[in-house]
Amino acid sequence: MSEILAVGMVLAVCALLLVGYPVALTLAGVSLLFAVAGSAAGVMSFALLGALPERIFGVMTNDVLLAIPLFIFMGVMLERSRIAEDLLETMARLFGALPGGLGFSVVLVGVLLAAAKGVVGATTVTMGLIVLPTMLRHGYDKALAAGTVAATATLAQIFPPATVLVLLGDQLSNSYQAAQLAKGNFAPQTVSVSDLFAGAIIPGLVLVALYLLYLTGVAIFFPKKSPAIAPDPTGPRGFALVRRLIAVLIAPIALIVAVLGSILGGIATPTEAASVGAVGAILLAMLRSGAAGLLMPVVLRTAQITSMIFLILIGATLFSLVFRGLGGDGMVERALTNLPGGVAGATLAVMAALFLLGFVMDAFEIIFVVVPIVAPVLLQMPGVDPVWLGIMMAVNLQTSYLHPPLGATLFYLRGVAPPEISTRHIYLGVIPYVLIQIAMLLALWFAPALATWLPHKLYGS
Repeated sequence: MSEILAVGMVLAVCALLLVGYPVALTLAGVSLLFAVAGSAAGVMSFALLGALPERIFGVMTNDVLLAIPLFIFMGVMLERSRIAEDLLETMARLFGALPGGLGFSVVLVGVLLAAAKGVVGATTVTMGLIVLPTMLRHGYDKALAAGTVAATATLAQIFPPATVLVLLGDQLSNSYQAAQLAKGNFAPQTVSVSDLFAGAIIPGLVLVALYLLYLTGVAIFFPKKSPAIAPDPTGPRGFALVRRLIAVLIAPIALIVAVLGSILGGIATPTEAASVGAVGAILLAMLRSGAAGLLMPVVLRTAQITSMIFLILIGATLFSLVFRGLGGDGMVERALTNLPGGVAGATLAVMAALFLLGFVMDAFEIIFVVVPIVAPVLLQMPGVDPVWLGIMMAVNLQTSYLHPPLGATLFYLRGVAPPEISTRHIYLGVIPYVLIQIAMLLALWFAPALATWLPHKLYGS
């Protein structure tokens, strides 16, 4: 009876999310209803919910999670200061004379935006508003332009300091310790957000290289889809253009290097580095146009996004508590360990489930709800590295965000795309990038060192 209730709770949450109910309230409300039902059926003690306040207090005092509002603040401040527009304009002047050059510029600027913002939705909206009209104005194929913008925006899911990686690192740290304790290791090793940041760098750079390779192929074989841009006779040229490029690049790159370098170098924790990033973003905005008028809107937007994330986390905490109280964690463990194919079969099943859930749930919800349930089971299995598992999950969710017909990035882009861009253009444009993402997942599957080599090199085992 308890396991039937556990399955029913998961199905009820998915059904209500599909209808469109708010995520955090759905998680909390469904959990409370099934807790009452479990208590009435005598398969769960309602007193178990007494642990909820302590868990919420633990979330609110978690030093790692303090990095979330700081990184969000940094991204919003850089967005509002319009640094991205300057970057795109200057990079387009530099590469635009080449066939496909504007596409290269979009990908390179998108990498910087992804590293600065760390949130897919914000990056998609920014690029959709700034980049897509520019590509169309210069004669780019509609599907190619839409696909390039959508795919580049999803790099915010994998490039440090992505918000997803911070949350995933925190959840995997708890899961890894729980897995080791379950195996009788009472001096468990830890996995940190810094490990995941280091593990994501090589896969992220490989993805960028594959995107650029694809755009190069299009420029060579289908030059009409990505034409060269006619030079602007009034714009800077030669050394003046290089000087302009350095002027707009040096500040955001220095900020990203300072944040990421301090984390990877062990100089600062992610939270400390995030505070440096937030202050640096304010200074950049002041140098550009003065931060006085920006500060209040940025603080309000940061508060909105942070509140959304933490409200989901509280709802997911209640969901996890009730799910475990109904014996759902034991059911999941038995299901995964009894799957044919052993470790590979269990991992593939989890990856398939995460991919499908990415159509109906946000990455934050999946990290808070699903990862704490499945990760401890997988990490107890032989040969499953926590950093590799985390990067596989991140790239998997990135692919799910991009995959037609329900990828979240496609809906974000549809909402801000010009009228001449249809849903069909977006779907056709992202298909090559989805294939690239799948190729990246296969590469990680067969070559785990892509994710584990750099963390082991920096921090040892």
